[in-house]
Amino acid sequence: MQSMKNVTITVEDSVLEWARVEAARRGTSVSRMLGDFMAEMQRREDSYERAYLAWRTDERSWKASAASAAASSSVARSASVQRAADPKQPKSGVSA
Repeated sequence: MQSMKNVTITVEDSVLEWARVEAARRGTSVSRMLGDFMAEMQRREDSYERAYLAWRTDERSWKASAASAAASSSVARSASVQRAADPKQPKSGVSA
Protein backbone atom coordinates (compact mmCIF):
# COMPACT_ATOMS: atom_id res chain seq x y z
CA MET A 1 0.00 0.00 0.00
CA GLN A 2 1.23 3.46 -0.88
CA SER A 3 1.89 5.96 1.86
CA MET A 4 -0.61 8.81 2.08
CA LYS A 5 0.12 12.42 3.01
CA ASN A 6 -2.18 15.16 4.23
CA VAL A 7 -2.43 18.41 2.30
CA THR A 8 -3.99 21.68 3.39
CA ILE A 9 -5.64 23.76 0.66
CA THR A 10 -7.25 27.17 0.59
CA VAL A 11 -10.42 27.66 -1.45
CA GLU A 12 -13.28 30.10 -1.54
CA ASP A 13 -16.34 29.21 0.52
CA SER A 14 -18.46 28.71 -2.59
CA VAL A 15 -15.90 26.29 -4.06
CA LEU A 16 -15.77 24.28 -0.83
CA GLU A 17 -19.56 24.12 -0.69
CA TRP A 18 -19.68 22.89 -4.29
CA ALA A 19 -16.98 20.29 -3.53
CA ARG A 20 -18.89 19.00 -0.50
CA VAL A 21 -22.12 18.65 -2.48
CA GLU A 22 -20.29 17.03 -5.43
CA ALA A 23 -18.46 14.60 -3.15
CA ALA A 24 -21.74 13.63 -1.44
CA ARG A 25 -23.37 13.16 -4.84
CA ARG A 26 -20.53 10.81 -5.80
CA GLY A 27 -20.65 9.00 -2.46
CA THR A 28 -17.12 9.99 -1.45
CA SER A 29 -15.28 12.61 0.58
CA VAL A 30 -13.83 15.90 -0.62
CA SER A 31 -10.41 14.58 0.32
CA ARG A 32 -10.84 11.38 -1.74
CA MET A 33 -12.35 13.29 -4.66
CA LEU A 34 -9.39 15.71 -4.75
CA GLY A 35 -6.90 12.86 -4.40
CA ASP A 36 -8.55 10.98 -7.29
CA PHE A 37 -8.61 14.16 -9.36
CA MET A 38 -4.89 14.78 -8.83
CA ALA A 39 -4.04 11.13 -9.57
CA GLU A 40 -5.99 11.37 -12.84
CA MET A 41 -4.16 14.58 -13.75
CA GLN A 42 -0.86 12.80 -13.10
CA ARG A 43 -1.84 9.86 -15.34
CA ARG A 44 -2.92 12.19 -18.13
CA GLU A 45 0.23 14.26 -17.89
CA ASP A 46 2.41 11.14 -17.93
CA SER A 47 0.59 9.68 -20.93
CA TYR A 48 0.74 13.05 -22.72
CA GLU A 49 4.48 13.24 -22.08
CA ARG A 50 4.98 9.69 -23.43
CA ALA A 51 2.89 10.46 -26.51
CA TYR A 52 4.74 13.74 -27.11
CA LEU A 53 8.13 12.06 -26.85
CA ALA A 54 7.01 9.30 -29.23
CA TRP A 55 5.74 11.93 -31.67
CA ARG A 56 9.02 13.89 -31.47
CA THR A 57 10.99 10.71 -32.12
CA ASP A 58 8.72 9.83 -35.06
CA GLU A 59 8.91 13.42 -36.35
CA ARG A 60 12.72 13.26 -36.44
CA SER A 61 12.67 10.02 -38.42
CA TRP A 62 9.98 11.47 -40.68
CA LYS A 63 12.10 14.57 -41.34
CA ALA A 64 15.08 12.36 -42.21
CA SER A 65 13.02 10.28 -44.66
CA ALA A 66 11.36 13.43 -46.02
CA ALA A 67 14.80 14.94 -46.68
CA SER A 68 15.89 11.88 -48.66
CA ALA A 69 12.55 11.86 -50.51
CA ALA A 70 13.02 15.55 -51.35
CA ALA A 71 16.49 14.80 -52.71
CA SER A 72 15.04 12.00 -54.87
CA SER A 73 12.24 14.28 -56.03
CA SER A 74 14.77 16.97 -56.93
CA VAL A 75 16.68 14.50 -59.12
CA ALA A 76 13.42 13.41 -60.80
CA ARG A 77 12.40 17.05 -61.46
CA SER A 78 15.83 17.80 -62.89
CA ALA A 79 15.57 14.87 -65.31
CA SER A 80 12.04 15.94 -66.24
CA VAL A 81 13.19 19.49 -67.01
CA GLN A 82 16.03 18.14 -69.16
CA ARG A 83 13.59 15.94 -71.14
CA ALA A 84 11.24 18.89 -71.66
CA ALA A 85 14.11 21.03 -72.97
CA ASP A 86 15.24 18.31 -75.45
CA PRO A 87 12.92 18.48 -78.51
CA LYS A 88 14.24 15.11 -79.78
CA GLN A 89 12.70 13.28 -76.81
CA PRO A 90 9.10 12.16 -77.42
CA LYS A 91 6.63 13.35 -74.80
CA SER A 92 5.06 10.49 -72.90
CA GLY A 93 1.28 10.17 -72.89
CA VAL A 94 0.78 12.53 -75.85
CA SER A 95 -0.58 11.10 -79.08
CA ALA A 96 0.31 12.64 -82.44
